Amino acid sequence: MVPRPEDDPWSAQMDQSKPTAHDPRRRHLARTLTALASLPLILAGLATTAPAQGASDTGLVVHYPLDQTGGTTVVDQSGTGHDATVVGDTTWLGGEGLSLGGTDGYVKLPNDVMAGLTSITVSLEVKIAADQATPYFIWGLGNTGSNGSGNGYLFTTGNAYRTSIATGNWSTEQTVTAGRNLARDTWKTISYTLADGTAVLYEDGVEVARRTGVTITPGQIGNGVTTANYLGRSVYSADRHLKGQVRDFRIYDHALTAAEVHDLGYVTDEQRVERDLAWLELGDTSRVVSDLSLPGGGPNGSTFSWASSDPAVVSATGDVTRPPYGSPDATVTLTATATHGSASRSEEFTVDVPADISDAEKVTRATAALRVWDADEIRGNITLPTQGLHGTTVRWASSEPEVVTPTGEVHRPAYGKNAVRLALNATVSLGKVKEKRQFRLTVLPLPKQEPLEGYTFAYFTGEGTADGEQVYLAASRGNDPLHWDELNGGQPVLRSQYGDKGVRDPFIIRSPEGDKFYLIATDLKIYGNGNWDAAQRSGSRYIEIWESTDLVNWSEQRHVRVSSPQAGNTWAPEAYYDEGIGSYVVFWASKLYDESDPEHAGNTHNRMVYVTTRDFRSFSEPKVWIDPGYSVIDSTVVEHAGTYYRFTKDERNNTSTTPCSKFIVEEKATSLLDLDWSFVAECIGKATAENPGVDRGEGPTIFKSNTEDKWYLFIDEFGGRGYVPFETTDLDSGSFSISSDYLLPSRPRHGTVLPVTKAELDRIRTVYRVS
Repeated sequence: MVPRPEDDPWSAQMDQSKPTAHDPRRRHLARTLTALASLPLILAGLATTAPAQGASDTGLVVHYPLDQTGGTTVVDQSGTGHDATVVGDTTWLGGEGLSLGGTDGYVKLPNDVMAGLTSITVSLEVKIAADQATPYFIWGLGNTGSNGSGNGYLFTTGNAYRTSIATGNWSTEQTVTAGRNLARDTWKTISYTLADGTAVLYEDGVEVARRTGVTITPGQIGNGVTTANYLGRSVYSADRHLKGQVRDFRIYDHALTAAEVHDLGYVTDEQRVERDLAWLELGDTSRVVSDLSLPGGGPNGSTFSWASSDPAVVSATGDVTRPPYGSPDATVTLTATATHGSASRSEEFTVDVPADISDAEKVTRATAALRVWDADEIRGNITLPTQGLHGTTVRWASSEPEVVTPTGEVHRPAYGKNAVRLALNATVSLGKVKEKRQFRLTVLPLPKQEPLEGYTFAYFTGEGTADGEQVYLAASRGNDPLHWDELNGGQPVLRSQYGDKGVRDPFIIRSPEGDKFYLIATDLKIYGNGNWDAAQRSGSRYIEIWESTDLVNWSEQRHVRVSSPQAGNTWAPEAYYDEGIGSYVVFWASKLYDESDPEHAGNTHNRMVYVTTRDFRSFSEPKVWIDPGYSVIDSTVVEHAGTYYRFTKDERNNTSTTPCSKFIVEEKATSLLDLDWSFVAECIGKATAENPGVDRGEGPTIFKSNTEDKWYLFIDEFGGRGYVPFETTDLDSGSFSISSDYLLPSRPRHGTVLPVTKAELDRIRTVYRVS
């Protein structure tokens, strides 16, 4: 177990460690520019601050240079009289364009600007803020339905840099994408052309993506009537606004040629170097106490090489070694040289590195940072780290080792006995320095074992509505696992406040002692976005966590990173308690990219990854659990008679050579963390001429009947009915038949069925109310 403690509060307040490339604090001392080229080169670089010049003016529908110094009217210079209006948190910056604050600022274009167009070009310069929230549009032209969803539109976003045209909502989109995010915090000229069914996407005057076979023309959107035409705002009401700067926005009534787009936005080698050095930041370098992250390149393609005036203190790779305790502080000059083609320039950064603190202070800080969670009501094994901050060692001793061991195993008193109060002592040491800290713990007695007499069902309802990607609950009708009542009036019972602010695939697990529950879920919101590729390249590395002792009162949400930087997504987390290691095994699907591909631009596949945890706060480092060489997702596990049975979705495209793709595979093993499970069956749930089933399946959830040796496997027919129940009396057979009589909630998608006691079922139905 490798715990991930919170940042050292002493360091955070006193040392301001770990500066980042986009730290809002200004860098220490002056930035020194060292020219490695002649004055004309510098002047060429400075020219990038001005909008495109010499571009074609023929066929302009609108042209907003956005170089004004004030006013709410945006002057159209196309000659068509299509003046626009500035709305919300915006600021005019003169030649630097219009600043959008990201809250409610945008430019409202006139209605019907695409009426009659069979071809189009849309182009502008944009500088997206580093903290831009997703999903968002840079610009969107179209209509918004009464439910707040887009209803026919053309838009561009920097998320997986793409442009889509649609006749309805996101499911009708025809998209051309570069397959990676548009760089932030630097100016980019982005252009889109569409003519004769071919869409082309450009970045800085260079083609980056192309799609043929587009069947929608701009004039078909709304039959020419469009009232939601925006720069800096989405046609989806729930999406975020653009945060950053924009200038030189153009719409043409035809597709510009590649040469014309080149003239509109091409960036020279000299300009790329100048822009990348302007982008480069190391944050506050006035008191650096941990390693620096030195970028190897800039968003405009320049390569950075680094040199240090004192590599023993700060190396050319950013490694920081503080001067020994008692020595003077050190000042180091780091020189970054940006190179692109024949252009090269350098810039210097002054880095101050304070002398190291004493061993005594390190021990004091490490001791203060220790924490034992839920000390006043211990219900299961706890995490007791053996390594602390600053390289310290931690040893634990318990006043009642038969109740709580020095390694955190907990043996609770029997039901009906009194709680046990004990002292847990930590000794933190470094060298010859030691410091002790005592924690007072209360270990609760075990709960009364009650028979299971019902079920609760956690799920989400899909990405088709603004609220669909939240946590919903249903309750069974007594011990019947096939007939359900929706709870809370069919509305979510938990809503995400962090990350993407959408949660999918909710999974509930009961602790082995029986009186604690953890709900974990995917941090993902597809509504208003619909870009599955981006969600697997630059999606969340976090899971969302709630906990409860009664299934109705839930803790504050925890947004916890569990995936490595190589992961592009963290999908459908589930957990199973492993008695052998005394911890939960948490597993999910991630596309894992090579360390040499930090932008996640390459091709890879989803693998099942796992970590271990005792408290859903501290997690081990992730390891690969399933990797057959192609994408697999959505594993779920059940144990019976000493054998684990695992059900996983085969994510490959369904072809004649892979007929079981997009369906469920079953495997088994006698060890949960075994890496070599035995094959049982595939194509589970697939409809055949002899047996009814689903057209495709994912998100399996399996549970045992409370009343007989029967197991139910719910399979999510994505794009169809949602969950469909199957059943078997023999897990080893791999044979599941569709249940004959069932009534599920109206729109259940990937979730969990949890067996519950009568008291728990009654409480859920009472508190959340049956709709």
